[in-house]
Amino acid sequence: MISIQRLFGKEDRFFDLLIASAEQARQSIGGLTRILRQQPAPSLDEFAGMRKKDKAITQEISELLVKTFVTALEREDIEALSTALYKIPKTVEKFVERAMICPDKAAAVDFTRHAEMLDEATGLVVDMIHALRKGMDIVRMKELNDRMQTIEGDADKLMLECLKDLYSGKYDTLVVVIVSNLYDLLEKVFDRCRDVGNIAKQIAYKNS
Repeated sequence: MISIQRLFGKEDRFFDLLIASAEQARQSIGGLTRILRQQPAPSLDEFAGMRKKDKAITQEISELLVKTFVTALEREDIEALSTALYKIPKTVEKFVERAMICPDKAAAVDFTRHAEMLDEATGLVVDMIHALRKGMDIVRMKELNDRMQTIEGDADKLMLECLKDLYSGKYDTLVVVIVSNLYDLLEKVFDRCRDVGNIAKQIAYKNS
């Protein structure tokens, strides 16, 4: 197993920034799951602030790539991982924007199970970035990514169950339109987490 820290030093700035981006994604999803559980949550401005902070991290990574000749990972891999991480808080913000337009309509359905899955998915995102920094342990990375794929698959099944209930005729037409859109955005959040997992796994395999 290759130790990235031994090759490039413990203070590698790229990993610092990637981990910071992953933590920002976890913070944004943490706020989202509080909304899904109908608990006190950050304001829309605070969600926008999280997204802007992550965008600044992404921009710093891009600028550092231009200035750095030797990197711990291939440049295109760093850029792909950075972009995938940024898309998480960006998609979360879109969900929150829609949900806050008519919170009474969004409250008509139970998002608790979605929140539980998102909690685990975002934890895996952070774990996978930390695992990359520690070294290219493909066994560990495969375990983490397999779990991510399972969550994403279970989320897809849950979405179908929820849509079946939503289209059953017991909800007001406006509720159906609004909640259906929210389901689509939630599915994209899960997809964003899955994308990070796939990229991290590919990086680990490439560098093992």
